[in-house]
Amino acid sequence: MKGEFYAAISQLSLERGISRDVLIKSVEEAVKAVYKRTYEPDYEVEVEMDQNTGQALVYRVSRVAEIVEDSATEIDIADARKLQRDVRVGDVIRQNINPPSGFGRIAAQMTKQVMLQKIREAEHETVYGEFTGREGELVTGVLQRMEPSLAIVEIGKAEAIMPRSEQVEAEVYRTGQRLKVLLQRVQRSPKGPQIIVSRRDKTLLKRLFEIEVPEIYNGTVEIKAIARVAGERSKVAVAARQAGIDPVGSCVGVRGIRVQNVVDEVYGEKVDIIQWSDDTATFIARALSPAQVTSVNLNPAENTATVIVPERQLSLAIGKNGQNARLAANLTGWRIDIRSLESVMRDSETEQAEVTGSTSAGGDSVSAEGATAAVGPSTTPVQAVTASDNPEDMTAPPAAAEDAPLAAPQSALS
Repeated sequence: MKGEFYAAISQLSLERGISRDVLIKSVEEAVKAVYKRTYEPDYEVEVEMDQNTGQALVYRVSRVAEIVEDSATEIDIADARKLQRDVRVGDVIRQNINPPSGFGRIAAQMTKQVMLQKIREAEHETVYGEFTGREGELVTGVLQRMEPSLAIVEIGKAEAIMPRSEQVEAEVYRTGQRLKVLLQRVQRSPKGPQIIVSRRDKTLLKRLFEIEVPEIYNGTVEIKAIARVAGERSKVAVAARQAGIDPVGSCVGVRGIRVQNVVDEVYGEKVDIIQWSDDTATFIARALSPAQVTSVNLNPAENTATVIVPERQLSLAIGKNGQNARLAANLTGWRIDIRSLESVMRDSETEQAEVTGSTSAGGDSVSAEGATAAVGPSTTPVQAVTASDNPEDMTAPPAAAEDAPLAAPQSALS
């Protein structure tokens, strides 16, 4: 009997991923619930499983009292001393009870159902304990099935839910497909713990870069900000925390292999890697890459930046359906107004003509230089590295291009 009981508990423990102690406790609670319900509903009982024989030992638990007021929970001191000589008032005493001979046959099915319920509860607690506190981690799962509003992803022995809002429209999911997903949150529900995962969250990109770029993992390069349109394009701002480290080059890798691995994992989504700058104007100019920026004028009171670009760069700065400008705004946290240099020059000429016309009637004169000064300080245009499906397209800009200041053309100031 010992061998059969021990083997059954061990096999169940292995299959369900629950410790033997938890399983034995579940069996004890199941037998206790059935015994109380069937024979002694008013008495307090305890059950212990004899691991040598596999037999359930039932005990009636009573508190020793001088005067018994409730016979179901108390025992007279004189009767208690017949069972245990050194007991005193207030002690708890256990009396071994032999269950009726028919207990096993009558309550077997009821015990089985209660035990299965207890095991399910133990499984839920095991899963909750395994995943709670791991929010924000990258995990690998297997897609089990697709439903109209969600996808079921198996992570180890647990099932996670990927709602439609956390899926990427451009990705095609197939049953049995292996996916890297971000563990967003773990919450309790009546049906057990609910694990929510995402392929859309921008933190997914951060975790992928931590895997591919050792400098990010060990902290010498830091990801400062991420803006993402899942499935289409992302911008990642990086900074070096140690002198002599090229943050953009570290993320790109030799011949673009590191960033290409990230791109492959997000199924061809373009990833722009941009060097962070503490100077807001410089950072905004870099965020709008690959467009070349002539100047950036900041209005901190309204958190707005007016960016001047050459006419031929205007559509590139705005991007398809405004995507490049929106990503830059999300990355920097500033509202960005993009204007072409030519339109600014035309406005300046118009304004100058109006001022000249008014001064000819006796007003003060205003120089052309003063009329165009509101364009704002010039900044250094820097090209970001854009990762695409073609690794040979991913080349870092020359260092000289980053360091050389690019002022507005003289014609704009004359």
